Amino acid sequence: MSLMSNMNGFQLCQKILQLGVNVGVGFMSALEVNIQALREVYRNVNFGCFIEKPVSIKYLIERLSAELD
Repeated sequence: MSLMSNMNGFQLCQKILQLGVNVGVGFMSALEVNIQALREVYRNVNFGCFIEKPVSIKYLIERLSAELD
């Protein structure tokens, strides 16, 4: 498992969104995550695509394709 040392993925997402660029951000985690609790803490982050590992390649492609449509 690899964790970012200076910030977490949600902090990175916030920094990306502060740039004002029009990008979609997807989240993938090997850890158990309470999405509702995260929404309360990170109110300005869109959690449209959140994938928990383990995940099959087929499912990953389906989810990402759906988010891009």
